[in-house]
Amino acid sequence: MTKKPHIFRSPNPDEYWMGERIYVREVMNSADETALSVAVCRVPPGVTTQLHSLSILEWYIIESGGGLLEIDGVSTLMSIGDCVRIEPGQSQRITNTGEGDLIFKTICQPRFTPGTYTSLED
Repeated sequence: MTKKPHIFRSPNPDEYWMGERIYVREVMNSADETALSVAVCRVPPGVTTQLHSLSILEWYIIESGGGLLEIDGVSTLMSIGDCVRIEPGQSQRITNTGEGDLIFKTICQPRFTPGTYTSLED
Protein backbone atom coordinates (compact mmCIF):
# COMPACT_ATOMS: atom_id res chain seq x y z
CA MET A 1 0.00 0.00 0.00
CA THR A 2 1.36 3.43 -0.97
CA LYS A 3 1.31 6.09 1.69
CA LYS A 4 -0.19 9.44 0.70
CA PRO A 5 2.47 12.21 0.56
CA HIS A 6 2.41 14.70 3.43
CA ILE A 7 2.13 18.18 1.87
CA PHE A 8 2.92 21.22 3.97
CA ARG A 9 3.82 24.87 3.44
CA SER A 10 6.22 27.13 5.25
CA PRO A 11 4.44 29.56 7.57
CA ASN A 12 6.64 32.33 6.03
CA PRO A 13 6.47 31.77 2.25
CA ASP A 14 6.88 35.47 1.33
CA GLU A 15 10.22 37.25 1.18
CA TYR A 16 10.98 39.32 4.27
CA TRP A 17 13.85 41.53 5.46
CA MET A 18 15.89 40.23 8.39
CA GLY A 19 17.90 42.52 10.64
CA GLU A 20 20.83 40.44 9.47
CA ARG A 21 20.84 42.66 6.33
CA ILE A 22 19.37 39.99 4.09
CA TYR A 23 16.05 39.16 2.43
CA VAL A 24 14.75 35.65 3.14
CA ARG A 25 12.01 33.52 1.60
CA GLU A 26 11.40 30.30 3.47
CA VAL A 27 10.67 27.54 0.98
CA MET A 28 10.44 24.76 3.55
CA ASN A 29 10.44 25.48 7.27
CA SER A 30 7.74 23.83 9.29
CA ALA A 31 7.34 22.35 12.76
CA ASP A 32 5.83 19.38 10.89
CA GLU A 33 9.28 18.61 9.46
CA THR A 34 12.02 19.32 11.97
CA ALA A 35 14.87 17.53 10.17
CA LEU A 36 15.74 20.44 7.88
CA SER A 37 14.71 23.74 6.37
CA VAL A 38 15.30 25.40 3.00
CA ALA A 39 15.28 29.13 2.28
CA VAL A 40 16.18 31.44 -0.60
CA CYS A 41 18.27 34.42 0.49
CA ARG A 42 18.89 37.67 -1.37
CA VAL A 43 21.67 40.15 -0.58
CA PRO A 44 21.61 43.52 -2.42
CA PRO A 45 24.78 44.78 -4.17
CA GLY A 46 27.48 46.05 -1.82
CA VAL A 47 25.80 44.69 1.32
CA THR A 48 27.55 42.50 3.90
CA THR A 49 25.35 40.32 6.08
CA GLN A 50 25.66 40.45 9.83
CA LEU A 51 28.49 38.42 11.36
CA HIS A 52 26.72 35.55 13.09
CA SER A 53 26.80 31.88 13.93
CA LEU A 54 24.19 29.15 13.97
CA SER A 55 23.93 26.26 16.41
CA ILE A 56 22.95 24.01 13.49
CA LEU A 57 24.57 22.80 10.27
CA GLU A 58 24.04 25.02 7.21
CA TRP A 59 24.82 24.87 3.48
CA TYR A 60 24.87 27.78 1.02
CA ILE A 61 24.23 27.08 -2.68
CA ILE A 62 24.88 30.12 -4.89
CA GLU A 63 22.20 30.58 -7.57
CA SER A 64 22.87 34.09 -8.92
CA GLY A 65 25.61 36.67 -8.54
CA GLY A 66 28.75 36.26 -6.52
CA GLY A 67 30.14 37.14 -3.18
CA LEU A 68 32.92 36.97 -0.65
CA LEU A 69 32.06 34.44 2.05
CA GLU A 70 33.83 34.63 5.40
CA ILE A 71 33.82 31.63 7.74
CA ASP A 72 35.80 31.86 10.98
CA GLY A 73 37.76 34.79 9.52
CA VAL A 74 38.77 32.97 6.31
CA SER A 75 37.41 34.57 3.11
CA THR A 76 36.52 32.71 -0.09
CA LEU A 77 35.01 33.99 -3.34
CA MET A 78 31.82 32.21 -4.32
CA SER A 79 30.00 32.16 -7.64
CA ILE A 80 27.04 30.47 -9.32
CA GLY A 81 26.92 26.75 -8.59
CA ASP A 82 29.26 26.85 -5.60
CA CYS A 83 28.15 25.06 -2.44
CA VAL A 84 29.67 25.36 1.02
CA ARG A 85 29.07 23.56 4.31
CA ILE A 86 29.11 25.72 7.45
CA GLU A 87 29.53 23.80 10.69
CA PRO A 88 27.56 24.64 13.85
CA GLY A 89 29.20 27.47 15.81
CA GLN A 90 31.32 28.80 12.96
CA SER A 91 31.21 32.58 12.48
CA GLN A 92 29.93 33.57 9.06
CA ARG A 93 28.92 36.43 6.79
CA ILE A 94 28.79 37.08 3.07
CA THR A 95 29.33 40.23 1.02
CA ASN A 96 27.67 40.76 -2.34
CA THR A 97 30.58 41.80 -4.57
CA GLY A 98 28.54 41.97 -7.77
CA GLU A 99 26.38 44.59 -9.47
CA GLY A 100 23.14 42.60 -9.14
CA ASP A 101 21.53 40.72 -6.29
CA LEU A 102 23.37 37.77 -4.73
CA ILE A 103 20.86 34.92 -4.44
CA PHE A 104 21.55 31.65 -2.69
CA LYS A 105 19.69 28.77 -1.10
CA THR A 106 20.35 27.79 2.49
CA ILE A 107 19.72 24.32 3.80
CA CYS A 108 19.75 23.96 7.57
CA GLN A 109 19.86 20.74 9.55
CA PRO A 110 17.92 20.51 11.77
CA ARG A 111 15.53 23.26 10.70
CA PHE A 112 16.29 26.94 11.28
CA THR A 113 14.48 28.69 14.12
CA PRO A 114 15.29 32.10 15.61
CA GLY A 115 16.82 30.37 18.64
CA THR A 116 19.53 28.79 16.47
CA TYR A 117 20.88 32.24 15.45
CA THR A 118 23.49 34.25 17.39
CA SER A 119 24.60 37.72 16.29
CA LEU A 120 28.34 38.28 16.69
CA GLU A 121 28.10 42.04 16.16
CA ASP A 122 27.54 44.70 18.81
